Amino acid sequence: MTELSIERRMWSLFEPVHAVTYFADDALRAFESAGLRGYWRGYFAGRSAPLGAVPAGPVLAAFYGFAPRMVTRALPDVWTRITPEAALTARLDGARRVLLKVDADLTEVARLLRAAAEAADLHGRVLGAANAMLPWPEDPAGVLWQAATILREHRGDGHVAALLVRQLDGAESVAWRVALRDGDGREFYQPARGWTDDEWDAATERLRSRGWVDADGKATGPAREACTAIEATTDALAATPWRVLGTDATARCAELLRPVAVQTSQLLRHPNPIGLPAPA
Repeated sequence: MTELSIERRMWSLFEPVHAVTYFADDALRAFESAGLRGYWRGYFAGRSAPLGAVPAGPVLAAFYGFAPRMVTRALPDVWTRITPEAALTARLDGARRVLLKVDADLTEVARLLRAAAEAADLHGRVLGAANAMLPWPEDPAGVLWQAATILREHRGDGHVAALLVRQLDGAESVAWRVALRDGDGREFYQPARGWTDDEWDAATERLRSRGWVDADGKATGPAREACTAIEATTDALAATPWRVLGTDATARCAELLRPVAVQTSQLLRHPNPIGLPAPA
């Protein structure tokens, strides 16, 4: 088994902490209590709230893999139901409720992860920068969640840049991921991103014309080589927080974050649209 890079290993540990806002019952109830009925309203309002009451365009660009109609269905309508400020409060309150149930002392790991997040380079990182500009909570659970959120959006912004360099559009990026799984998961990932059958098939055909998908819908050698290159670029663009934090502090952060990640991973759906594996 190939050893994970430091950047990807740390992502595997902080991503479940951030992702409770999308999947954990306490977090979902916080959005519902704030007046957002329906899963996707909470998702789009909560994730885009750091940008302000934006229309669909910036969100379509930043979220990348979603079909345009799915974004325009949510935005700007969601801002008639909740303000960005209220959405920010709901997402933090919900995440905090989840993390306060974790059986671990969050004080030191919150401090370390915050130091990493504050070291993130923000130029060209729309979602990472928007989250980094928010005021920090004062409690360890809130700090931990916000730091994880900054780091995951910072990494995600870099991943979008890597996809753009390889000239993968939104539909292709999702269809390609499914092809890398030998075609397994289309029935889950396609509706989760809002693409129609025709749009998905057209994206797959474009990948086939590039030599990235074979006649059976499975990824070819060039597609897997591209995956390796894209992940390497994503890692390189996500390296600064851990380089600044330093080897010893990063190792300590990983040690403290691991039990938190295991517990929060158990609250997530598997499979999930963010590609996190089930907890070991």
